[in-house]
Amino acid sequence: MDKKWTHMLFAIGAIVMAWILSKTGEWVWGYFGKPNTMIVGTGAALVAGIIAWVCWRNEDLFNLANEATSELTKVSWPSRQETFNSTIIVIITTIISSVILGVFDGIWSWFTRLIYG
Repeated sequence: MDKKWTHMLFAIGAIVMAWILSKTGEWVWGYFGKPNTMIVGTGAALVAGIIAWVCWRNEDLFNLANEATSELTKVSWPSRQETFNSTIIVIITTIISSVILGVFDGIWSWFTRLIYG
């Protein structure tokens, strides 16, 4: 079983986590003064790297991620034509529903004006 996508998943997760931690650190530090982006960025990268490494070394978590990535290879994605057809159906259904709801709204508005007017 090819595990390159699982390794890439952990690497991208570490990068995203470092970015989130960096922004959170700057936000928290901003309440107390001007944040030092070098310290915050280094700390965020270090913490994210350690967390990603610990998760990557956890055999159960790695196997779970590997199973998830292998299941994604079995997904059949719709073709461009199927996507186009489905989009047209959704647009037509939305227009028809809007017209029906508009008619009901007009009838109820007219009816309530008769009662309260």
